[in-house]
Amino acid sequence: MDCLFCKIVNGEIPSKKVYEDDLVYSFYDIEPQAPFHILIIPKKHITSALEIDDSNKDIVGHIFKVAAEIAKEHNIAEGGYRLVTNVGKDGGQTVGHMHFHMLGGRNLQWPPG
Repeated sequence: MDCLFCKIVNGEIPSKKVYEDDLVYSFYDIEPQAPFHILIIPKKHITSALEIDDSNKDIVGHIFKVAAEIAKEHNIAEGGYRLVTNVGKDGGQTVGHMHFHMLGGRNLQWPPG
């Protein structure tokens, strides 16, 4: 499979790891939009949130649990953070592997863009 994030998970492309377990991998975004900006991705290839079904739905809950742990560890939990996934071209998804952007460390405005 020619997926950028699968290659990162497999160690074929370097990344600055934040967190890893059997289900997810997290790393710093190469174009940060906030003082703290990471990506949290499932290790299993899921193209987008449109592919969430009974066979993989538990990964999303696990990602949110991991995000809370990362927020506490990186001291952004108290001030707050944003966790977002883009779906499809119009939703701003640029890599065809479901991923969650975690942004924090500053006041995040709404709407985002």
